[in-house]
Amino acid sequence: MTSATPPEPLWTPGPERIAAARITAFQAWAAEHHGAPAEGGYPALHSWSVDELDTFWQAVAEWFDVRFSTPYESVLADRSMPGARWFTGATLNYAEHALRAAEDPARAGEPALICVDETHQPVPVTWAELRRQVGALAAELRALGVRPGDRVSGYLPNIAEAAVALLATAAVGGVWTSCAPDFGARSVLDRFQQVEPVVLFTVDGYRYGGKEHDRRETVAELRAELPSLRAVVHIPLLGTPAPEGTLAWPELVAGDAEPVFEQVPFEHPLWVLYSSGTTGLPKAIVQSQGGILLEHLKQLGLHSDLGPQDRFFWFTSTGWMMWNLLVSGLLTGSTVVLYDGSPGYPDTGAQWRIAELTKATLYGTSAAYVMACRKAGVHPSRDYDLSAVKCVATTGSPLPPDGFRWLHDEVAEDLWIASVSGGTDVCSCFAGAVATLPVHIGELQAPSLGTDLQSWDPSGKPLVGEVGELIVTNPMPSMPIHFWNDPDGSRYRESYFEMFPGVWRHGDWITITDRGSVVIHGRSDSTLNRQGVRMGSADIYEAVERLPEIKESLVIGLEEPNGGYWMPLFVHLAPGTTLDDALRARIKATIREELSPRHVPDEIIEVPAVPHTLTGKRIEVPVKRLLQGTPMDKAVNIGSVDRPELLAFYEELARSRR
Repeated sequence: MTSATPPEPLWTPGPERIAAARITAFQAWAAEHHGAPAEGGYPALHSWSVDELDTFWQAVAEWFDVRFSTPYESVLADRSMPGARWFTGATLNYAEHALRAAEDPARAGEPALICVDETHQPVPVTWAELRRQVGALAAELRALGVRPGDRVSGYLPNIAEAAVALLATAAVGGVWTSCAPDFGARSVLDRFQQVEPVVLFTVDGYRYGGKEHDRRETVAELRAELPSLRAVVHIPLLGTPAPEGTLAWPELVAGDAEPVFEQVPFEHPLWVLYSSGTTGLPKAIVQSQGGILLEHLKQLGLHSDLGPQDRFFWFTSTGWMMWNLLVSGLLTGSTVVLYDGSPGYPDTGAQWRIAELTKATLYGTSAAYVMACRKAGVHPSRDYDLSAVKCVATTGSPLPPDGFRWLHDEVAEDLWIASVSGGTDVCSCFAGAVATLPVHIGELQAPSLGTDLQSWDPSGKPLVGEVGELIVTNPMPSMPIHFWNDPDGSRYRESYFEMFPGVWRHGDWITITDRGSVVIHGRSDSTLNRQGVRMGSADIYEAVERLPEIKESLVIGLEEPNGGYWMPLFVHLAPGTTLDDALRARIKATIREELSPRHVPDEIIEVPAVPHTLTGKRIEVPVKRLLQGTPMDKAVNIGSVDRPELLAFYEELARSRR
């Protein structure tokens, strides 16, 4: 990863862009008021932010004018991980900050949300209307007996009602949790039964890929299996009447009550997110009102350079942490674009059309979508007016080098490409976007402010230019306050702090380059280890999926009982393609030449498709367990897989190999 002559960046921000960036203004202000370095640009600011952690977060709170209704006694009373205690004694409310722009009479009539579905007709919701609906719904929630700490759940697509329900829940001090309506009943119950919600917001169905999907039977099952529910709210997305015993959404948001924001302690729970749960019950991850507020102000207002003039669009669903981060765009006064529909309907270019229609300035998507566009021959700048787009951001998996080049060539040469990486666990980014730094192909620009990101070898020694474990050595405000139903904290500690006590081990392989940028190599718990050399699966996917014949791939490294090592590559072929000897040879030659002979798989096996989590990540660890002979019910949580029927293939393969 290191070299004598550093490669030329793909993109470098011009002096005007650097001068106009919010992070530039923040650095100058923090230098004047808090002793941050005035010179040295982002690297100096980052060093200060981790060396002077308390002062940095105090500066963030002041810069964004966080409203503490009770002042804090200390910024960081306890630095231990887990267990850090932030802004002790302070009280505040997340929803109050999210709706702050509505207080400005000049902005009240501007759109806070722009909602788009598969008809591609944008529908705006003004700041004044959003504030009114949140006030009305918060009053109704209080009338239903919802009190601070009570859980409120949503089985909802990415629609305005979901954002309103989240904000109203936060306003009353409730704890929000959501699943997308493409999750089956079992997947939802695996999540919601853990937290025992008192209210369920639900749709009658949803539209996806040009079809209507009726979910009324699933909703009936959820109602039957969630005895904690006191109320169910029916949102008639498909136009059906409210079932008996439910409340109708339009009636709950009809009032004109001014929102009342419950002032809660900084560490009061805001929402519960869930791990993918591929190998057991999903972890129910609890994050705090204050921790998320500060982390998202930093991530969106400084790193993503978002402000009142921006329109923030990220393709996501309510079952993924990116939806929570998207709604937090409201904290910066940005207009948030909510898209409810298939990423590729009516054609692969659909998301670019949404960006054009909504005049998005920051458009976020998945690396997989970018690569699908490249493969399908989509030409965004030729076919869509993307003149408003300043930044295209990607996450979900590492963006391959070809993805960087394609965005640069096909969207705009002066395009800020922000590949970002974080996790549901912190609902934020460890590394990614910095508006003032160059972009190098295949790399994330830098670690995030306040995040002491390191790469460690197994003995805990920091590495530069070499692959190691992703480690964070200092606490972040958005780290979980706890997991639900984990009274002694043992499951939380096992998840992140077992390998290296006292520091956060995330479970990704990374390289930190000698110029401070970051390369992500995929999950370390599904790492390939050939003759003692560890490698990430992402490197193989990038090389193999460049071939037009390969739609998607899955690589597994298997330690065998006899001391051997078996590394199969499973390929999902493009339509009309046959896996013959010639294609096998091409795949092997590609891997040998672009990676190394060690990366060449032992076998190449055709599969009907690659299984994913419900949020679109390839499931490597459960497949590895199946191939090791672990029974299906112990190897994988079926409810967390997008197409469970695909797993039988791997189970049968394991049987035949034995």
